[in-house]
Amino acid sequence: MSTRRGYAVAFLSDVRIGPEILRYIEQIEATFEPFGGEWVVHGSQPEIAEGHWRGDLVVIGFPSIVAARDWYASPAYQEILELRSRHSDSVALLVEGVRDGYRAEETLHKLRTG
Repeated sequence: MSTRRGYAVAFLSDVRIGPEILRYIEQIEATFEPFGGEWVVHGSQPEIAEGHWRGDLVVIGFPSIVAARDWYASPAYQEILELRSRHSDSVALLVEGVRDGYRAEETLHKLRTG
């Protein structure tokens, strides 16, 4: 069994604040908490170190990628999903974090050996 955490990451731009977005924000925590989800990044302004950034970044951490997938597919989240997607330009993804003790040379080895 994997001990890697899972993450739901969203990049949002052109968020049109109104009643539906506010309702989405009010309801989202209740959808991810049963899956062990917790805020990692939400509502903070990024400090741009290089490049161009326009929008918001949201990260929700889960105990595993399976928990992240189960949350995203859950009826509770699917019920509110359009409150965000209809009122913002956004990209959402689910990603598995690295294992404890991960080193970049592991990926380097995979890239070199195909």
